[in-house]
Amino acid sequence: MSDRLPPGLHIVATPIGNLGDLSPRAADTLRRADRILAEDTRVTAKLLNHIGAKVPMRRYDDHTSDEDRQRIVAELSEQAIALVSDAGTPLISDPGYKLVRAARAAGQAVHTVPGPSAAIAALTLGGLPSDRFLFVGFLPAKSKARAEAIAELAGVRATLIFYESGPRLADSLRELAKQLGSREAAVVREISKVHEECVTGTLSELAERYADAAPKGEIVILAGPPTPAGAPSDEELDAALDDALANLTPSRAAAAVAERLGVPRKRAYARALERSR
Repeated sequence: MSDRLPPGLHIVATPIGNLGDLSPRAADTLRRADRILAEDTRVTAKLLNHIGAKVPMRRYDDHTSDEDRQRIVAELSEQAIALVSDAGTPLISDPGYKLVRAARAAGQAVHTVPGPSAAIAALTLGGLPSDRFLFVGFLPAKSKARAEAIAELAGVRATLIFYESGPRLADSLRELAKQLGSREAAVVREISKVHEECVTGTLSELAERYADAAPKGEIVILAGPPTPAGAPSDEELDAALDDALANLTPSRAAAAVAERLGVPRKRAYARALERSR
């Protein structure tokens, strides 16, 4: 392998928690880059120290001017410049797409080194439907704008993925429950770290859980797709489960009723456990 990377922009995904998640290719790219563009150079310096790399860095974030961006693009014809965010895959809820768009418009090479993403990692942990999902990112901070944004998503038939901070979590969950109803949901935080946690329940249950206890760490909210029209009520589900539980274990009763009524197995199983007690 050549000691020098080919010129161009190299988009490098970095760990979202456990530094062991940095891929060998990502580490090699960072070591051999001519320069690294970092969201926060102090954060990236810790990662470079972990892999024993000494590479010049420049800050690149929301405040980078168009003039600075064009200077970076001009340098890509002769330099290999790596773009990283503080954690995860660049361009996901950060301004990297502007640089990629400018580089492509100028005919510069763009490479990607895929890796961790909090949105995808949370989706694998939450146990919600993953065949269709929509990444929303951060909701607006102001209550009116947040309510309007959520209302626009109410009819989307997919699992919704949000990023959120601890202090705003309860407010966002309350508004999600109000606008979306009692959907299955999950709050995932500290992914791949020592205190990784995934708490599931309905949006209303999670809003109540976090009402007076703002958790720490990076947080992802998952909200399941809307219940299909004509879905059975809790009373109808309970009646079907009671019949099935007369002859089956809770898990088998839940599976049979979920398939027959077209409800999520998780919902049926939770109700079956409650009915069997």
